[in-house]
Amino acid sequence: MFNHLIYQIKESICTITLNRPEVYNALNADLIQEIIDAFTQAGEDKEVRVVVLTGVGEKAFCSGADLKNGIGNATSLGESLRSNYNPMILSIRNLAKPVICRLNGVAAGAGCSLALACDVIIASETARMSQIFVNIGLIIDAGSSYFLPRLIGSQKAFELASTGRIVEAKECFELGLVSKIVTPQQLDSVVEQTAKMYAKSATKAIGLIKKVLNQSHHSTLEQMLELEAINQDIAGKTNDFKEGIVAFLGKTSPHFKGV
Repeated sequence: MFNHLIYQIKESICTITLNRPEVYNALNADLIQEIIDAFTQAGEDKEVRVVVLTGVGEKAFCSGADLKNGIGNATSLGESLRSNYNPMILSIRNLAKPVICRLNGVAAGAGCSLALACDVIIASETARMSQIFVNIGLIIDAGSSYFLPRLIGSQKAFELASTGRIVEAKECFELGLVSKIVTPQQLDSVVEQTAKMYAKSATKAIGLIKKVLNQSHHSTLEQMLELEAINQDIAGKTNDFKEGIVAFLGKTSPHFKGV
């Protein structure tokens, strides 16, 4: 079904692996559409409780837009964003399940935006991030103008966006761009451990948490309080809530099923 990525499911964990190693997993129109399709499929599959997004190889997670590929069938860069990159980012942010980025190597340009769209980023010590757009005379896109200032503040966001400099893994962690950094040897085991934790968690509640947090930066306190009330009603009607209460009162570990 997929030609440019690898789609696997094991123990309720869906792993989506960008598979264009010859161009460091650069994004073209075909790969972008496959990413959208993969996240749509993961969202509809009740077996899937968590998604891991990564890239083939050790050098690159995603090197950004495939510049040799041009902008596909679009007539302008703006049209390319609206028809390709924007739906890709929204497919991740709107997924009602946790998404872990296994940051195995460089994430540059739109590849950096792709990583930042994930809920958790676990990075190898050899990983690097760069908002490289300015180096070819472009502005940041694919959601970076939304994610960066929320993660690291406006001034630091401007600095990274206006210089396009490479940020090593240690600084990425110190700035708050990534959740955790580990050795290359530890990357797979730590990602797997984290994914298994989410695969056994209250998936419905996590999806609602994600939905609420997506609204928080452009809503008032009153709006957020009402949004919490609406979504807490939904969470309170799940089987996981019932299981959680029984386990809490019985002083046992809950066995959540994600419904």
